Amino acid sequence: MRFQIYESAENFYEKAIPFLKENEDKFSLFLGVLERIRVGGYENPLMATIEEDGELIALFQMTPPHPLNIIFVDPNKIEASTDLGIEEIIQRGIHIDSIISVKEWAMHFAEKWEEKTGQPHSLLMDQGLYRLDHVDDMLKASPGSWRLANDKDAPLIESWLSQFEGDTGLPRSAKEDIAQRVEAMLNAREVFLWEDEGEIVSMMKKARPSAHGVTVSMVFTPKEKRRKGYGRTMVAACSKELLKEYDFCVLYTDMLNPTSNKIYQEIGYQKLLDSVHLQLGETK
Repeated sequence: MRFQIYESAENFYEKAIPFLKENEDKFSLFLGVLERIRVGGYENPLMATIEEDGELIALFQMTPPHPLNIIFVDPNKIEASTDLGIEEIIQRGIHIDSIISVKEWAMHFAEKWEEKTGQPHSLLMDQGLYRLDHVDDMLKASPGSWRLANDKDAPLIESWLSQFEGDTGLPRSAKEDIAQRVEAMLNAREVFLWEDEGEIVSMMKKARPSAHGVTVSMVFTPKEKRRKGYGRTMVAACSKELLKEYDFCVLYTDMLNPTSNKIYQEIGYQKLLDSVHLQLGETK
């Protein structure tokens, strides 16, 4: 087995894309980030593989300060490829704060990492990845309608994005960073809003479009408007709109929030796999 770091995003893409295309829904996060790396969306990304006799065994991707994302292409060689990956990461002085992957894989890597480094691991988010091919048309809808956000909505979206980070335990972004991100989202026409009698009551965005699918993310309803079905109705309606262009939608849910998981299943989303985001080392 050989651990190889790629400097060229195109060379890494060429190596990874046959497997990623076959598993476009399950590894949409990895694929979406790779597409952004290809167009210069991240500085100093880590792109690496483990290969054996020309066969792809594992994929590693990291865009600091975001977590290391690992895919074990050959599940039968998880033990050996984990050991090699950790050994190479340590020897090369690559700094890792956290890892995100299929739950079984991430837990195995984190336990091995703790054995090798003495650094404990802790749970940041226990997630489920869901896929939607068809919206349940029998779903009861809350009042209102969706529209795409525009520049005039920027202040509200910035405020809600900050609240969303707090609610989900994500690192809080500086106001300037949030403003830049929202501007990019609006320019890309990614943000959907739900309005009831002229009042904006919920939002979501599309992200990481691929050949056949798209991710639904940043689903947020302010506390004073919750428990009225706005979020569920918005995700259902906007997902149905997205399915006119894509074969499927995917989204991540917090497995510790049974309400949101129930809501998405009612819409028609079905679980693909369990995913987990783990802190490596002491929480800062």
